[in-house]
Amino acid sequence: MDADVLIVGAGLAGLVAAHELQAAGRKVLVLDQENRHNLGGQAWWSFGGLFLVDSPQQRRLGVKDSEALAWSDWQGSAGFSQDGSDRWGKRWSKAYVEFATREKAEYLASMGIKLTPVVGWAERGDQLATGHGNSVPRFHVSWGTGTGVVKPFVDSLLEAERAGRSEYRTRHKVTELIVEDGAVVGVRGDVLAPDAAPRSVSSSRERVDGFEVRAPAVLLATGGVGGNHELVRELWPSDMGTPPRHLISGVPAHVDGSGLRLAEAAGAAWVHKERMWHYTEGIENYDPVWPQHGIRILPGPSPLWFDAEGNRLPAPNFPGNDTLATLRFLRTDPAASRHDHSWFILTQRMINKEFALSGSEQNPDITSGKKLEVVKARLSTKGAPGPVAAFQERGADFLSADTLEQLVAKMNELTGQELLDASRLREQIEARDLQIGNDFSKDAQVQNIHNSRRYLGDKLMRTTSPHRVLDPDAGPLIAVRLHILTRKSLGGLKTDLDARVLREDDSVLPGVWAAGEAAGFGGGGVHGLRALEGTFLGGCLFTGLRAGRAIHAALPRPSAS
Repeated sequence: MDADVLIVGAGLAGLVAAHELQAAGRKVLVLDQENRHNLGGQAWWSFGGLFLVDSPQQRRLGVKDSEALAWSDWQGSAGFSQDGSDRWGKRWSKAYVEFATREKAEYLASMGIKLTPVVGWAERGDQLATGHGNSVPRFHVSWGTGTGVVKPFVDSLLEAERAGRSEYRTRHKVTELIVEDGAVVGVRGDVLAPDAAPRSVSSSRERVDGFEVRAPAVLLATGGVGGNHELVRELWPSDMGTPPRHLISGVPAHVDGSGLRLAEAAGAAWVHKERMWHYTEGIENYDPVWPQHGIRILPGPSPLWFDAEGNRLPAPNFPGNDTLATLRFLRTDPAASRHDHSWFILTQRMINKEFALSGSEQNPDITSGKKLEVVKARLSTKGAPGPVAAFQERGADFLSADTLEQLVAKMNELTGQELLDASRLREQIEARDLQIGNDFSKDAQVQNIHNSRRYLGDKLMRTTSPHRVLDPDAGPLIAVRLHILTRKSLGGLKTDLDARVLREDDSVLPGVWAAGEAAGFGGGGVHGLRALEGTFLGGCLFTGLRAGRAIHAALPRPSAS
């Protein structure tokens, strides 16, 4: 035996499990196909959003939240099936909401992870109490963004490695689970050629040797499918229309689903494959790291959203409201689905306050942890945040003009098609602008703006005062071409509440556990159909934590040495 526990994947979920196991005296061996620059996986690149319920940050901002309200929101968003296929996902979701309300804040603090004071309001919903969305702001951002969340667990593994208590082997690509007498007893795979590529840059797949490793317990933390566009299209759900011909990637190419496939080949149940979480506000990165690298805009509520032919999207398909509903509309509406892009039209005043970009590298002030810099940058009235301004200057998808007619001409030129008519756009924008004169409105998006500004955090940081889009004083006008950005798998390996991998018939596949995105963040689908945001990093934390504790409990007591 090479170790007590073998962990496949050096992302956040695997590292959390490793930390728990090492703290319990277990020797851990972590295998990953990438080099050491990639320790921490996708979480390193993330914005660092974490879903918490009834937190001190919420209470200081006057937000009244509760476990009951969060559980109601989760169920309304998940739309769990009544046929029994969501049995384990629902159990995991109930446990996760309890964790987010009770233990999570304390656990983060114990790891030295601190949260910024302003709580974001993501996925504001479909406008029904029983439907999708967060009733209140719950998106807590960590100081240091995702990099800060990952760091203590990275440090834990490296410290254990230096002390000889654990081992981290890179360039080891697992291709097979070893199954003997119906149980998983180890893994086989390829040793890949050394490659010093920077973090997340595509690396060589040249095989230089093979390997076999055995251990009493194997934990799969191999991620999802978002970097494999061919597989994304293959799994695309039929009720979401046709997949786009052009996709951009929110994750590196090595997030390819190979871990899910090898588990399935060994007898594991990979369930809800068609459930995926792709963003509709993607923009092409002008400085890409991985193939087809895209960035997600985190918009405030004010930009107007149009399909590629210039039709304003109907409720509830507004910025920040309902990701899945908007994706479904864009891929099933007869006009919108003829094209792979849509448009934001907004003002410079809106972009100054309401545009943020997802990712640690796109938020250097928060990633640095320097609080004074954040206050200066986020409350500044001198223009858009630096990373947003850089995309305005260098990004292929950003256009600006003084008049709507000039802007539309540029939009048509960018796509190479005369799809947009300035007079038709003007008619729709002027109708919206007529709704701005009062503190109330029949326009659902304008109602959203007023509602947002009733929350102190949004009024200070994320939502401009309502104003006319065609007001010259708010200009220039800006158009942003939006692409579908692949990101997360909501389905995954079916697991029980101890993170043990299950077969199709719900029997345990002995010897193997799963955590993180590979497990659909728990049970093969903790989110059901939709996510509330802040639940991906949190899902890695929770499943890694439970898996580590459960594996320790399942193994014989470690020796005193």
